Amino acid sequence: MSRSSPVPRVVPAVLGSPALRLAGWRLLTAVPILLGVSILMFILLNLIPGSAAVQLLGPEATPQQIAQLEEEMGLNRPPVVRYVDWLSHAVRGDLGRSLVSRQPIADVLPARLAVTGELVGLAFVISLVVAIPLALLAARRPNRLLDRVSMVVSTAGLSVANYVLALLLVLLFAVKLSWFPAIGYVPLSESVSGNLHAMALPAFAMAFPLLCFYTRFLRSDLVDQMQGQDYVMTARAKGLGPWQVLLRHAFRNSSFGLITIVGLNISGLIGATVIIESIFSLPGIGQYLLQGILTRDYIVVQAIVLVFAIITVLANLMADVLYAVLDPRIRYGNH
Repeated sequence: MSRSSPVPRVVPAVLGSPALRLAGWRLLTAVPILLGVSILMFILLNLIPGSAAVQLLGPEATPQQIAQLEEEMGLNRPPVVRYVDWLSHAVRGDLGRSLVSRQPIADVLPARLAVTGELVGLAFVISLVVAIPLALLAARRPNRLLDRVSMVVSTAGLSVANYVLALLLVLLFAVKLSWFPAIGYVPLSESVSGNLHAMALPAFAMAFPLLCFYTRFLRSDLVDQMQGQDYVMTARAKGLGPWQVLLRHAFRNSSFGLITIVGLNISGLIGATVIIESIFSLPGIGQYLLQGILTRDYIVVQAIVLVFAIITVLANLMADVLYAVLDPRIRYGNH
């Protein structure tokens, strides 16, 4: 009798894993969330006084000219009709055309998303690369000089808004010292070094408050783990050194909380790009959103807010799945 194939057994096991069940459930719940965000944003945009037609024609335009342009743009239709029409196209990947430039938004977004994605990615890398070692060193010897200095710097960093820090960085490193450019963007395809040189100041302006927060959070959690957990005492009783206990046991447990915090910070960090990209004249999606708001280009604003919501949902989904993968004992209900 021939041996049966293991595939039928493997497939149900994979599909039944807690991480995949969690991912499927989160994706299902994301649909009404995204729908609600789009409806709320559409309502708010329609409550804002003014229109794209007025912005394009200027204050000297006659009511007849404004009415004619609004009819050409489709702005004279009832709000419900406009929303349903936009939604029916959005679910097919068509985010519409900008009311101002008449460019298809789906054609503009990829290049701008690449800039914003690089900025956010660099900010996360800088914050985590600095915060994790600093928190480990501070937690290794709590209440010593390094710990006290890191806490003072972290508190100061959390007290300064990133846009204020951005302006200070421009004044010091761009205007006075001329080490970095104050504005402008160099694509990676043109020059890697030029790209990193242009992105250094905006990335650090966004990363510094994050690394201060991560340092405080991780240091406090590590100290609690090292001082009050039974598994730490057991590891010490087995003869493990302080660094082994800190890295192999305390840090592993504290990393779960850090993953959650990083996932929650995604939306705030993306929102910060609106101001940071405007300060440094970066052609990202944040600057595109600000331009859409100023010109009353509600099609652009609606599309970008939807993209922001999708990114936030996916980031939190990744954090939850990573949580379950790193610790298989974790279960998220029966989903």
